[in-house]
Amino acid sequence: MNYMEEALRLHGEWQGKIEVISRVKVETKDDLSLAYTPGVAQPCLEIQKDPDLSFSLTRRHNLVAVITDGTAVLGLGDIGPEAGMPVMEGKCALFKAFADVDAFPLCIKSKDVDELVRTIYLLSGSFGGINLEDIAAPRCFEVERRLKELCDIPVFHDDQHGTAIAVGAALINALRVVGKEIGQAKVVINGAGSAGIAIGKHLLNLGVQHLKMVDRNGILCAGVEMNPVQAEMAEITNPEHFSGLLADALVGADVFIGVSAPHIVTKDMIRSMAPQAIVFPMANPVPEIEPEDALEAGAAIVGTGRSDHPNQINNVLVFPGLFRGALDVRARDINEEMKQAASYALADLVPAEELSNTYILPAAFDKRVGPAVAQAVAKAARESGVARL
Repeated sequence: MNYMEEALRLHGEWQGKIEVISRVKVETKDDLSLAYTPGVAQPCLEIQKDPDLSFSLTRRHNLVAVITDGTAVLGLGDIGPEAGMPVMEGKCALFKAFADVDAFPLCIKSKDVDELVRTIYLLSGSFGGINLEDIAAPRCFEVERRLKELCDIPVFHDDQHGTAIAVGAALINALRVVGKEIGQAKVVINGAGSAGIAIGKHLLNLGVQHLKMVDRNGILCAGVEMNPVQAEMAEITNPEHFSGLLADALVGADVFIGVSAPHIVTKDMIRSMAPQAIVFPMANPVPEIEPEDALEAGAAIVGTGRSDHPNQINNVLVFPGLFRGALDVRARDINEEMKQAASYALADLVPAEELSNTYILPAAFDKRVGPAVAQAVAKAARESGVARL
């Protein structure tokens, strides 16, 4: 099947992937009076007295806004908010299919951080959570940080943290397979944009102690000029102040994680890594090195973002269940404890006796995934004090 041609044809046929369905019947005068005026005035007055009742008297408790400015859509770049709408609709469809979360796409026509933050904050009272999507770095870091300070509902940039949680789960199980400890593993992340930075922070929180971040200019090292978020990462990684390019960073490394560009890793680079190396080339649709080449060069485990190879590392394993759990306890935030819980919940779905070089994560359509992640996230939210329920 030619997915591009068939998808275009079907989008023309579907004319949108989501729609609004009423949860109440409006067929009689009494129906009208209860669902709308005059009866609707009473819940309005109750919410006026206690805004938290908006979660129990409206659909807010199950409603997530999927928001983009259209500047980093898939691998297509800055294509604009209208052109990003098919992706946002698709994300909303996945929320519903995998976790029964109602989601609504909002594509904002601004690249200004102040405008984005103000607009999203003003809308936040209508939703139980905000999923930021396809906003270019470094602007995405500032937008998320400021919204998390302003909003009393979860704000989550999936390109950053959904990717990081999935990678964390994959790494936990890959290390179990090869018999290495997370605190001893030497990890290299190539790509210091939104996904790479988030993966780096998450892996440090999971216990990685030996981490090098690499961008197109080489290994991030404190004291070298870079953007503020990269400078922050340089301060907490690469303690030996090692300099050089990707090939230098990979010598003796146990783990390679790529969120960068196609075919920039060679077989010789893989051969230079430690025995039983773990290789996650996740550039999409073309990875940093083809899986078969990495395996031929000696990698023990390879995972990509693609569904046509084993060990697919996919955000759809994360965000539906994550938001389900956060919404179920009316969380005010999605914090580090909840993210770590999600990674371990995903990893633990693969029984120890079934773990192998080609099976380190459950499949996207494994029906256990959403509930397991949701339960773990809800528990972590309660224990960390961000749950209302």
